Amino acid sequence: MSNPRVELHILDHGVITLELDADKAPNSTQNFLNYVNKGHYDKTIFHRVINRFMIQGGGFNADMTEKISLAPIVNEAANGLKNEPGTLAMARTSDPDSATSQFFINLENNVPLNYQGNDPELIGYCVFGRVLKGMDVVRDIGASPTMNVGPYYDVPKSTVRILAIKRNSKPL
Repeated sequence: MSNPRVELHILDHGVITLELDADKAPNSTQNFLNYVNKGHYDKTIFHRVINRFMIQGGGFNADMTEKISLAPIVNEAANGLKNEPGTLAMARTSDPDSATSQFFINLENNVPLNYQGNDPELIGYCVFGRVLKGMDVVRDIGASPTMNVGPYYDVPKSTVRILAIKRNSKPL
């Protein structure tokens, strides 16, 4: 499988072009593309933003209602890819194999999120892609002022809406 590319079209911010690593994270890549192909990410938001850490999206509508997701996938964090600035990773709960539709883009070198062993507390978060173009957009979103909304923390005060995520086969 070649490494597919996608574009995140973000209202009032611009476009982020990502390359997915189908060789090192085939299940995570296919899972993400399944959501892209279904239009699942269209009109969702970046619902969790922590400056100098990461921006997270893919699971909530603008009114903070959670979208229905597919079954969780097996964590592929032992693939050798690291949570470095500009990498794309699967979000999950404390269960290592709980990732569904939510993803995040790292703003910094987040070493504690990397695979460190097979113990559930050491498995880490699977990196499955990287930003090719638009890191300025990622940083801009990362600098958004945040607030609490009900039980949710670090929600951008101004909604950061993902208009669509589309496949892209054009050269950069």
